[in-house]
Amino acid sequence: MVTIDKVKVLISGEELSQKVNELAERINNDFAGEKVIVIGVLKGSFMFLSDLVKKITLPAEVYFIEASSYGAGTQTTGVVKISKDVERDLTDQNVIVVEDIIDTGITMEKVMELLRARGAKAVKLCACLSKPSRRKVDINIDYLGFEVPDEFVVGYGLDVDEMYRNLPYIGVVENAD
Repeated sequence: MVTIDKVKVLISGEELSQKVNELAERINNDFAGEKVIVIGVLKGSFMFLSDLVKKITLPAEVYFIEASSYGAGTQTTGVVKISKDVERDLTDQNVIVVEDIIDTGITMEKVMELLRARGAKAVKLCACLSKPSRRKVDINIDYLGFEVPDEFVVGYGLDVDEMYRNLPYIGVVENAD
């Protein structure tokens, strides 16, 4: 288990709420008059996805995929594991993948590749956070909340060793071991 002495607020709950409203408005405008399939990447995206879909005014279906390149630690293993897949045909659908954070981009590259191969009309990526300094693959984020520094962040669905997902803000972990 990881021990944390302190979590410093990086992005407040109010800032998150405002950004979610902005992203939902862009999605509503980009897909006006159409249906969207929203796919949340478990587990980290659940809070962001929940807030986002409440603001999407289009007809929307919600599904989940579980994909990760992280084990119990804070560093990517580099190997992407899909442990829960989407149980819906995506042919000719508008798909929006919702992720908590794009770090190296390895996991998301694999997920986007997989969903595009299923014949979707559009596959767009919506991420709450991005750490561009850690990127190992080029990934296009269509709807981005915030860029964050190369520090380990928790809260608003993001965890360390399955803890701290319930924080209503995004914080930087200090003194973790």
